[in-house]
Amino acid sequence: MDASTVSSEAGDRPKQADLDRCVHCGLCLNACPTYRELGVEMDSPRGRIYQMVQVAEGRPIGDSYREHIDLCLACRGCESACPSGVQYGRLVEAARAEIESSTVRSWPARLLRDFVFRRLLPSPTLLTAAGAMLYVHQVSGLQKVLRFSGLTKLLGPLGDREALAPSAEIPFFFRNIGLTFPAEGQRKYRVAMMAGCIANISFARLNEATVRVLRKNGCEVVTPIAQTCCGALHVHAGIRDQARKLARQNIDAVLSDAEGFDAIVTNAAGCGSTLKEYDELFENEPEYLEKAKKFKSLMKDVTEFLAGIELNRDMAPVDATVTYQDSCHLAHGQKIRSAPRQLLRAIPGLRFREMPLSDICCGSAGIYNVLHTDLSMAILEKKMGNVKLAQAEIIATANPGCMLQLEAGVRKWGRGERVAHVVELLDEAYRRAG
Repeated sequence: MDASTVSSEAGDRPKQADLDRCVHCGLCLNACPTYRELGVEMDSPRGRIYQMVQVAEGRPIGDSYREHIDLCLACRGCESACPSGVQYGRLVEAARAEIESSTVRSWPARLLRDFVFRRLLPSPTLLTAAGAMLYVHQVSGLQKVLRFSGLTKLLGPLGDREALAPSAEIPFFFRNIGLTFPAEGQRKYRVAMMAGCIANISFARLNEATVRVLRKNGCEVVTPIAQTCCGALHVHAGIRDQARKLARQNIDAVLSDAEGFDAIVTNAAGCGSTLKEYDELFENEPEYLEKAKKFKSLMKDVTEFLAGIELNRDMAPVDATVTYQDSCHLAHGQKIRSAPRQLLRAIPGLRFREMPLSDICCGSAGIYNVLHTDLSMAILEKKMGNVKLAQAEIIATANPGCMLQLEAGVRKWGRGERVAHVVELLDEAYRRAG
């Protein structure tokens, strides 16, 4: 371990200046999904910050602290509600890093976390194998038997998690990493596209739709061959050393391009939030801090990018009613709310209806729905109640994780609504126009 890594990890704890910004006013409480569901002060942003302050003042990290910090969705809804500008996302991620560095886990837990975070997520080969196994589970009929016979109930917690499984697509990955796609017509922009890790398996067709939409809008699209997992799940889990390793690889993969880019785009809001905050990982590494700042200056959510250019309006009508679910890390992390709605309203024939409380978390939150399935489903059930109030045929969102969660919600409480990414609806309108 080099000196820069040691110094970085030593600073992975909540900063006093960030803690001091909270005045404990409580305006964050109603914006917090876990507080809304549990009604427990220590499971609110204010309560969690109070506990962080106690730890900063010397209180040992115990099981109660770990539990309350772990139960946080890190949706950052409290940031939008806070009049003092508390950067709660920074605080909870730093608190989890501090917890991770001071926690001794059982060997099975260590093996599992090491496999998932350090081997599976960064490996296209292992992810492809996982996609193949999921595909066999689905096409063999086993998934249908389990879901419609009620046998999933016999599996206990595993059965609840099976309901969240994504649909594996053929092929099992986005095959075009390392390629360059020319713009349709005159080239106006040159963009790098981050394809993701799990999204590259379960949402390969979304990646392909994103490339098509960008090309329709005058973009030459490059998918850097050396890109890897963005590290968002690692940051959320407190595994910042691996997050830094992945961040360095992504930064170098993009910034080493000789011609340069007008923008770096992603269609995953959760990934984008972390990609835009790479500089926070390198506050003690001057060399990569400057690179991360340059990377950050180019980083755009795909809806943000498309809403900021002169959009190609050569679209055919899509005759449907749509509502929009705000991805937390787009609305609260990246402060982007109008761009997705602007794009939906630009599609001819599409009727837009606002969803009540659209920016309250759906309960997905990375792998939160796998780790805390019961609470996640309770939050999702309320979200689906708001979906019904919108009376829409399509639920649009801007994050693959939200799509998986909402699809599970439709299966359990819905009325057959279709779940789609904003870019997929744009792609549909363009393709219908020929």
